[in-house]
Amino acid sequence: MADVTYYVALPFRASDEGVVAGEPAECQSASGAIRRAEALARLDENAGAVAFSRTGDPMIGEFQDAVLIKAFGEVPSEFAGF
Repeated sequence: MADVTYYVALPFRASDEGVVAGEPAECQSASGAIRRAEALARLDENAGAVAFSRTGDPMIGEFQDAVLIKAFGEVPSEFAGF
């Protein structure tokens, strides 16, 4: 099977330990993930959100590292600057 690219919007919520990941939402495209992440970041319960992609072969479970597309609001430091 050929590699597949998944696009994801991931919200973050504020907690006593800082910001923690919420429930990821799979999207159809990079632009869809950006729009969804921006909308998630605007919700009162979320501190921020990111849009990212992952490419790999789901049949064998091998994936490349996630590629950050865009970040909105307060996100963990490893996502800052996008």
